[in-house]
Amino acid sequence: MSRTNLKPYLIAKDEEGRVRLTVRETRYNSQNYPLITETLVEEVFANPTAARAFARTQFGAEAGQFASK
Repeated sequence: MSRTNLKPYLIAKDEEGRVRLTVRETRYNSQNYPLITETLVEEVFANPTAARAFARTQFGAEAGQFASK
């Protein structure tokens, strides 16, 4: 069975059209099953570029670690 890892940073627009950043952490239990924790960052961003810049400075994010929705 093939499992793909989720990208740790999700940039998406909420219902009101604001750009939000979600930080995702993947851990594995004793049976090697992935457990994913998602934490929505409280800050609202003007655009996806601002969200990426915030993730780089606050969390040390790198290119290729972002997903968009």
